[in-house]
Amino acid sequence: MLLAILLPFLSFIVRGKVLTGIICLILQITLIGWLPAAIWAVVSLNNSRAEKRTDRMIKAMRESRR
Repeated sequence: MLLAILLPFLSFIVRGKVLTGIICLILQITLIGWLPAAIWAVVSLNNSRAEKRTDRMIKAMRESRR
C-alpha cells in the first residue's frame, strides 16, 4: 500500500501491469498528476485484492458443493 502511495507507477509494474505503469508514470511526472496517480494505484490495488478474495470464495463454495 505504501508503494502505491509513494511510487504509484512502480506499484503497477510490480503487479505485472507494465503499460498501465508507464501511463501512470507519465501522469505522475507532473506535480498535479501525482495525487490522481496515487489514488489510481491505491484503488487498483484494492480492486485487485477484492477480486482475489471473491475468486477464493467462489472456489470454496464450489468445492463445498461436491
